[in-house]
Amino acid sequence: MGQNYLKLGAACVIVSSLVLVSGCSQKKVPKAEEAPGLEGRGKEGAVESLDAKPIERKSPFAIVEGRTTGPMMPIFFDFDKDAIRDDQKSRMATNAKHLKANPNAEVSIEGNCDERGTNEYNVALGDRRANSAKKYLAMMGVNISKLTTISYGEERPLNSGHDELAWSQNRRDDFVQWK
Repeated sequence: MGQNYLKLGAACVIVSSLVLVSGCSQKKVPKAEEAPGLEGRGKEGAVESLDAKPIERKSPFAIVEGRTTGPMMPIFFDFDKDAIRDDQKSRMATNAKHLKANPNAEVSIEGNCDERGTNEYNVALGDRRANSAKKYLAMMGVNISKLTTISYGEERPLNSGHDELAWSQNRRDDFVQWK
């Protein structure tokens, strides 16, 4: 009877190993023209690594939504756009209010994109999004000397799906407070 448990355990280890090895490959994400509602956009899909590890944060502040530090809120963008949407302006007002009330706060504005497009294009788009938010905060009277920007392009998705819902959640700026 003990040998049966050993055989069963060995079989489980082998099956688990095969599943893990087969799951660690790279996969091709859909091209924009293959995505529903985006036909003819012509943006090529990018290779997504399934081995990526999350970046560890050493921030003492609470994350409230996505990767944004509360009480600030992330903002979301339309496909292939860097302009602050009208429906996101109240979130920017919340962020500005917090930053004005905490003038010594150091915040990183992190630009993010969905998986469509090349890595280079998405890094540039994420940079434009982060800088767009920084300029908007400056127009709202925030002292931007404590704000930095960084683009993660498509490398740090919140939603790993491959549909419009996932993409809409990944097209965002996060506001991460360090001090």
